[in-house]
Amino acid sequence: MGPFETLTLDHRQPDVAVATLNRPERLNALNFQMFDDLHALGTRLATDESVRVLVLTGAGRAFCAGLDLDDASTLPDMTTTEFLRGQESWARAITCFQRVPIPVIAAVNGAAAGAGFSLALAADIRIAAAGARFNAAFIKVGLTGGDCGSTWALPRIVGLGHAYDILLTGRFVDAEEAFRIGLVKQVVPADELLPAALELASTIVANSPLGVRLTKQAVQQNVDAPSLQAAVDLENRIQALAAGTADMREALTAFRDKRAPTFTGR
Repeated sequence: MGPFETLTLDHRQPDVAVATLNRPERLNALNFQMFDDLHALGTRLATDESVRVLVLTGAGRAFCAGLDLDDASTLPDMTTTEFLRGQESWARAITCFQRVPIPVIAAVNGAAAGAGFSLALAADIRIAAAGARFNAAFIKVGLTGGDCGSTWALPRIVGLGHAYDILLTGRFVDAEEAFRIGLVKQVVPADELLPAALELASTIVANSPLGVRLTKQAVQQNVDAPSLQAAVDLENRIQALAAGTADMREALTAFRDKRAPTFTGR
């Protein structure tokens, strides 16, 4: 799979791909090319049936240090219209991972700052190395705390109180605090980070492909459902869809036979 200029993508095990931000000399800071590569990756994952779970991580000692300072230096010279167009494209690149139909796991191996923090928030599940740190750096450089979906995702993950604190102060949240407030699922030693993410991915792909995809869709829609009934109505429809598949019959038979199911995606 690939090639991309600023990230690598490979299969580490069946049905699981690992995307690694690959600018370690710049702490994987996002330049404009990396935004383009991330968007291209999200577009590919929308139709690539060989990938059922994506793991996102960074090369070297950081996950993603935010916008590259060389590219950031061009921002003050942009007109408002130019900046808005750029902002819209950068936000699409980050938030596309919320819209891809498969689960995304962020294996945060170091600093996740600015748009790198938003990228971690765009994942469905986050696992952190013990040395990981998170911050919404935008507020520190004269911008707002709302960038690339941060004000949508963060309150839903950690609640309004913690989200206001993190976004208004721009302070760093270490791995221990991130775990305590629910920002990350798990904190592990650095050398166990990718194995832990891959183990979680394996647990997910042991379930039916359609069941996993529809579950992600239902959670994303029902977190903003206008009523319990609206949420249950969606659940009822997707259960009926899943029940009519060959994979559901296979999963039920395998459960009764106490064996692993063999899914065909049908």
